[in-house]
Amino acid sequence: MTDIPLLGFAAFSGSGKTTLLTRLIPLLKQRGKKVALVKHAHHSFDIDHPGKDSHRLRQAGAAPVMVVSKKRRAIVYEYPEVEEIRLHDQLKYLVCQDLDLILVEGFKHENFPKIELHRPQLGFPLLFPEDPAIVAVATDQPLSRPCPLPLLDLNDPLQITDFILHEFLR
Repeated sequence: MTDIPLLGFAAFSGSGKTTLLTRLIPLLKQRGKKVALVKHAHHSFDIDHPGKDSHRLRQAGAAPVMVVSKKRRAIVYEYPEVEEIRLHDQLKYLVCQDLDLILVEGFKHENFPKIELHRPQLGFPLLFPEDPAIVAVATDQPLSRPCPLPLLDLNDPLQITDFILHEFLR
């Protein structure tokens, strides 16, 4: 897919993927890592809002639309609806200069290294038994079955950061 390491965070909705990532990213940055993120959305979304010039121009048919300022750039691409998007197809749009790691939220059914987030109280099945790409399981309670993978504390972002830096990226 890319020469830059990809690490996904796979879980069912409501498991805390975004919350964990918002805690991990600053810790990785503090340790000198340049990190990008790809987030899978299961629905249509807008980054420009009705009434804003970029939204009006996109609605008029411009595609892609790029909005730039001194500090930020956003590009909105429109494409025909497909059954499901593929991570590999999207990575080519990510500027990968000087990145140490690309974190991925979602795309849990694709084959690339992932940490599974599991909260037993939510009642969802474990993913690792069916997904050989899962490299560790982060949980907030003991699992109901043995796990041959590293177990991480879902509520300890420092431990997960250390795993990423010293086990995954080594």
